[in-house]
Amino acid sequence: MAAHRKPRQSPLGGQAGRTAATLALASAATATLFEGSGHAEPRPTTAQVKEKVDRLYEEAEVATERYNGAKEKAGEARAAFERLRDEAARRTQRLNTARDGLGAMAAAQYRSGGLDPAVQLALTSNPDQYLERAALAERAGDRQAAAVSAVRRELAAVRQLRAESTGHLDALREHETELRRQKAAVLGKLQAARTLLARLTAEERARYEAAEAGRDGSGSSGSSGSSGSSGSSAGNSATGGTGTASGAPATARADRSSGGDRAPVTAPNGRAAEAVSFARAQLGKPYVWGATGPSAYDCSGLTQAAWRAAGVSLPRTTYTQINAGRRVSRSQLAPGDLIFFYSGISHVGLYIGGGQMIHAPRPGAPVRVAPIDEMPFAGATRVG
Repeated sequence: MAAHRKPRQSPLGGQAGRTAATLALASAATATLFEGSGHAEPRPTTAQVKEKVDRLYEEAEVATERYNGAKEKAGEARAAFERLRDEAARRTQRLNTARDGLGAMAAAQYRSGGLDPAVQLALTSNPDQYLERAALAERAGDRQAAAVSAVRRELAAVRQLRAESTGHLDALREHETELRRQKAAVLGKLQAARTLLARLTAEERARYEAAEAGRDGSGSSGSSGSSGSSGSSAGNSATGGTGTASGAPATARADRSSGGDRAPVTAPNGRAAEAVSFARAQLGKPYVWGATGPSAYDCSGLTQAAWRAAGVSLPRTTYTQINAGRRVSRSQLAPGDLIFFYSGISHVGLYIGGGQMIHAPRPGAPVRVAPIDEMPFAGATRVG
């Protein structure tokens, strides 16, 4: 009986089932659409882009200083390698000369029959000739012994020089590898910053540039002369005094960390004022990473060039320049001091008084006057 029963029909069979399935698919598609819309990443604001770009520029500057350090070490290793190679060539020439001398002695002995000098003397019947030849043979033996010693010394020296050259060559290759790595890091950070800025609309780019100008407000005026601001006036007076015949240091104002001007201070010496004067003459020149002038600079390249113009040699990087003089506190700042920023000591500027500095900020921003408050202060050093 059960085998003859009709199969039970689904309550949604036929046209009703197909309609329900269509509605279910449409509901699922709609839900997916709204879910995707709800999770779409919002377009970053101008402020967010600026924050990311600033961070990329800071990271690029860290890589730039590492690049500068690797380049300096590679240059030192190359110079040492070439010096040792030249010395090895000179020693090799002396070695060959000493060997030629020994060869001449050996040839002379062969022509004389190869007899030991003592045997030849024993065969001499004339006593006078015996004594004369004995003296000559002794001197010849001394010369031969000295020649052998000279060959041994030169040979040992050449071997040592070649070993040292190999060590310096290995170091050079390591520094060059690090150089390429840091260069790639710099270029990658800068390209990422350019990509972010390229996504901005014309209006957003205008807001971004306005924000940059606001951050470097005194710097914008400083790069075109900056004679109107009180800080720049103080900075100008800090350099003007060195042009006098007496060479008396000029006067400037110290940092205004408490909100009000401190008592006037003078540059520590004429060389400090000369460094500031040089830096001021570079205003408006472009920032180029790894550059040391005269047409472009990075931050440590500018401070190095400024103090070089004053007769003081500074190391190349920010993290070595900070140890190139005597540390001073923020309240003791005077014109010519080096001011360092960020926890990694990745940026440096030259203090000019009035709470301001001259620095090479970043790509796209020329050498300018700017307040030292625009970046996190990490320390200061007085050189010269």
